[in-house]
Amino acid sequence: MEGFYRLISYFQTQSEPAYCGLASLSMVLNALAIDPGRKWKGPWRWFDESMLDCCEPLEKVKEKGISFGKLVCLAHCAGAKVQAFRTNQSFLDDFRKFVVRCSTSDDCHIISSYHRATFKQTGTGHFSPIGGYHAGRDMALILDVARFKYPPHWVPLRLLWEAMESVDEATRQCRGFLLISRPHRDPGLLYTLSCKHESWVKVAKYLMDDVPNLVKTDDVKDVHKVLSVVFSSLPSHFGEFIKWIAEVRRREDGSQNLSLEENGRLSLKEEVLKQVQETGLFKHVVAFLLSLTLCCRNAPTLSNENNLPDIAATVCCHGAELLSGTFGSSERYCCQETCIRRLRANGDKPITLVSGTVVNGSSEQGVDVLVPSCPTKLNCCGSGPSNCNGIYPAGNDVLTALLLALPPETWRGIKDEKLLNEMYSLVSTENLPILLQEEVLHLRRQLHLLKKCQENKVDEDLGEPLC
Repeated sequence: MEGFYRLISYFQTQSEPAYCGLASLSMVLNALAIDPGRKWKGPWRWFDESMLDCCEPLEKVKEKGISFGKLVCLAHCAGAKVQAFRTNQSFLDDFRKFVVRCSTSDDCHIISSYHRATFKQTGTGHFSPIGGYHAGRDMALILDVARFKYPPHWVPLRLLWEAMESVDEATRQCRGFLLISRPHRDPGLLYTLSCKHESWVKVAKYLMDDVPNLVKTDDVKDVHKVLSVVFSSLPSHFGEFIKWIAEVRRREDGSQNLSLEENGRLSLKEEVLKQVQETGLFKHVVAFLLSLTLCCRNAPTLSNENNLPDIAATVCCHGAELLSGTFGSSERYCCQETCIRRLRANGDKPITLVSGTVVNGSSEQGVDVLVPSCPTKLNCCGSGPSNCNGIYPAGNDVLTALLLALPPETWRGIKDEKLLNEMYSLVSTENLPILLQEEVLHLRRQLHLLKKCQENKVDEDLGEPLC
């Protein structure tokens, strides 16, 4: 029952009849102390059902529930380490071993997907975490998140397996279980992919389907040309697909102190940014964008802002969206005033703080956004907002990270063997520093799962992409 005590501290009742998957996942994520990357309410960083909308719109989940595959996608996007098993791809004895493992520790938890009819309960498909295991009677404790219907209850493990063997009529796939644990380090420190803007489907298709075909052309002879064919056809609203994860807080009256946690997270973001800019691929991206500027051609940008006040206003609006849980939605914010200043946090190196008063309808709030400092100053105009001021992840940083996150087979069609080997070397994750490697692999998993969601195939293929 070691895993029980951590789970029971975060036991919650699903807030909607079809939110069993979201409630189970938020409960497990909180039990594992995985950082959601934003605040829930007040100063608290906490997972709530309303924040789990990366792979399926909440309105759709509210109406129809969520499939096994898309819950796997959500868990990945939330930063968890996930192993998914359908009953037709595993065995009862394997399931028992995982249940014992997670019940005798608090560093992993299991969410079961089963059909209630097997237990002679009312309802159909359901998700709930497993809270413990009775070895003498071979029974599992189900912490049912529909607490308005059933309290926690013990069920024979073999009967639970039978309940998971049922086929989900919506996907025509067997149910199963998720083994969820915390990764060595929280991924997604600086960048994340978003499917909230309607353009994400086109962008995902372009990156996964079109780019591999574009690089097959005969005139692709060097890295500059590779970047040219990739960036020249970027879909509109491309910047809405990959986002910078800001460190945001509501403005405290007169307080300029940073907590140890805030300072630590900001330092990690700066380290990731530094590691991106030290890659060989980044140097090629900067040179390519600079060549477009010198030739008076339009460079791909992730932002329309050209001056510091506009950049600061955008940063604060993004921060307000994160605090309200509407990041990437159509809800509009307006920043009335901004201020950028350098602070010395707890005697450490200076910290850049962007402050603003953000208005949404009749309400307004003060927002502080801690921005990672760029270790190098660039002169690449058109590469994004940070090139002149060094305080904000820019187009050149983001484009580099996204290129690194593309599957290695993206470049397989390059005909020039020497160039092919050079591209493989530039995008290889094997020699990246561990922090950047984990960031890139997290983006790669996100891209893989979002593409599967777009194709409606996430329930058919739960395997992780190759590293």
